[in-house]
Amino acid sequence: MTGSIAKSFRLRPFNGSTADYAALAAIAQAILPDYSETVEDIQHWDASRPAHCTLVRWLVEVGTTIVAAAEYFHAPWMYHPRKFFISIAVLPEWQGQGIGGYCYDELMRELVERHQPLQVRSNCREDQARSMQFLAKRGFREEMRTWESRLDLRTFDPAPVADAPARAVAQGFTICNLAEWLQRQPDARQRLYEATIEMRADVPQPEPFTPVEMATWERTVFDNPHLYPEGYFLALNGDEIAAVSQLWKHAEPDVLMTGITATRRRYRRRGLALALKVHALIFAKTAGYREVRTYNATTNRAMLSINETLGFVKQPAWIEFVKDVS
Repeated sequence: MTGSIAKSFRLRPFNGSTADYAALAAIAQAILPDYSETVEDIQHWDASRPAHCTLVRWLVEVGTTIVAAAEYFHAPWMYHPRKFFISIAVLPEWQGQGIGGYCYDELMRELVERHQPLQVRSNCREDQARSMQFLAKRGFREEMRTWESRLDLRTFDPAPVADAPARAVAQGFTICNLAEWLQRQPDARQRLYEATIEMRADVPQPEPFTPVEMATWERTVFDNPHLYPEGYFLALNGDEIAAVSQLWKHAEPDVLMTGITATRRRYRRRGLALALKVHALIFAKTAGYREVRTYNATTNRAMLSINETLGFVKQPAWIEFVKDVS
């Protein structure tokens, strides 16, 4: 850290105020403008975090200016009491002045003293050279990669695959959206939760999947500011959920995000993932959206093949790194 920065540098706890949340969102927006994380988004995920999952967060001030944020947390989707994710984000104009390194040292010191971690993880995009070097220098190794892919709906031609939903219907399946599903029966949420947990367990990740309780799942879904019930599709076998493909709204009003497209194990190899994905994309194109984005592990060949067939274009990969802590 340079002498001029050291004189006014301060690492302080995040206080949960609207101003602190606004500072977090501003840092995220400055670093990755394409991702448009909002105050509402961050507050939602904080409020949805299970009680057993730790989250500790700081902000960094130089004088009266908030220039960085640092945090460590348990991942609810692969919880282990001694395995954590860390995140350090520094405004672009303040990078290269030792702020990130200082945050890392303080964060790791507290993490080791309080929790004796076995491993810590972090991620960055492969085109973020400074972040890649930062992690490598501190002993992190690459663990897995995830591609973001984007489809321009203005040029998307559904004609070659437009019969996919009809092929599913011909097998006896029906397709409905979440709004319609919730009106079908009193335990609709419970059934959707059970199906989602089963399918989510098969999404590639470096550690075993840990399901959250239904109340937590309900908060993550139904309190989500980007929930789009009309764009959240289910394939049904009678009253049983066989597959899902979710579209979620985005901070950019003409962009949609894919949540999960998946099929329950006993219904696989019947074309349901493709059928729902095509159904969702035709819906989005007809509704006037510009783009759909999705994420897939580079090892998820089945889903990548579907997205390639549909014309999704891969973006720079997100890399997850891990470090063993002695």
